[in-house]
Amino acid sequence: MQKDILCFGDSNTWGYIPGLAERYPREIRWTGRLQRMLGEEYYVIEDGQNSRTIVWDDPVTGYKNGLTYLIPCLEAHKPLDAVVIMLGTNDMQERFQLNGFNIARSMERMVDAVQFSRAGRGGQAPKLLLIAPPLIRDNLYETPLGENLGAGCIERSRETAPHLKLLCEQTGIWFLDAQTVAEASPEDAVHMDEQGHKALAEAVRDMILKMEI
Repeated sequence: MQKDILCFGDSNTWGYIPGLAERYPREIRWTGRLQRMLGEEYYVIEDGQNSRTIVWDDPVTGYKNGLTYLIPCLEAHKPLDAVVIMLGTNDMQERFQLNGFNIARSMERMVDAVQFSRAGRGGQAPKLLLIAPPLIRDNLYETPLGENLGAGCIERSRETAPHLKLLCEQTGIWFLDAQTVAEASPEDAVHMDEQGHKALAEAVRDMILKMEI
């Protein structure tokens, strides 16, 4: 039986090319690479949206609340064997004024949504892998994205991953810190280049196999 995996994220899942605001082809994106690595026994469903937040309605860009969209997304794609979530970068923007603790607290609501969704096989919850996104680089304010993300997001980026790891330990879900395998490109300080997508795909593949879905 084929195993279905939903990958839910923001522009780094959508495949945003650093500095160009265009999209990598599917075979370059980490989700497409993951599909190829896992093979025909798995079906990788990618759902990435630029500027997606965890739970926040963005007053500037609009329609970016991940939790609002996740619930019907789970229903649309069930039954799912696993869900992979990589979000948090957009929640670090200055206009939200969140620290790493509160970003993780908002992620807890998303974790609850998956665990109580009955979107897995037999009406159970699918297994869940939470990925802390790559760190925002120190040169952010020298790039076109710096003004939009605003002050303080570099510091928020560094304090978020430990809180997300603690959340996973407390809730018994799988965790991967993307920064341990991939970095944001210096081109825009936020988005992964082709090598980053490849490295993340390899790490996620290894996690999926460990999860024994």
